[in-house]
Order: sequence, then C-alpha cells, then structure tokens
Amino acid sequence: METNETRQYLSIVRYRVTFMERTNAGGEPSERPPGYLEIDLADGVVLDRAFIERTPPDALHSADTLEENDNFLSIGSETWEYDVARGRDREFLAAVKNSQMAIECVPLGEE
Repeated sequence: METNETRQYLSIVRYRVTFMERTNAGGEPSERPPGYLEIDLADGVVLDRAFIERTPPDALHSADTLEENDNFLSIGSETWEYDVARGRDREFLAAVKNSQMAIECVPLGEE
C-alpha cells in the first residue's frame, strides 16, 4: 500500500549541476568533482545521477597538453544531472553550495 511518505519519494526534482574540474598538464581530471558534493549528502537525498558531459580546459593547445604558463587555465568542467527526492531539495542545494566546486545548478523540473 502506498503511503504519503512513499508517494513523496516517488516524485523527484531534477537538477543539472556543472562542477569546476581541475586538470593535469594533459587535460585529464586530477580530482572527482561530484565527490565534494557527496560528502555532505545524507542517504536518500539523491535517488539517481547521470554524467552528462565534460568540457576540457580552454588552455589545451593542438599538442593536447597545457603549456607551462597556462596552469591558471587548467580548469575544465563536468556536468551531471541529479534526481533529488521531493522535499529534500533544500538539503541537496545546501550540499551543492558547500561543495565549493559547483559553477552552476539549474532546476530542470519535477517528475
């Protein structure tokens, strides 16, 4: 039997989050940005997530490596979509803010 509590978690709010992604000289990620978000999330806040895209750093040149003076441009981005349990979006948004790695967080709607 479906209760109000069960029904509450059957619907979701979807967010698209773009994280700052530090890279090494070859443009490969040197850390895992979503991990900074996951640290602050309680169980049951995120029901599902999906990787969307990775944007390489602007400083990559035709040799596919960063030059010595391009280290400050070694930031790319990584975008994910998160399905958040309805009623738990405040917790999710607080974790996004606390991650200090999110560049953008856009609500995509409810399902």
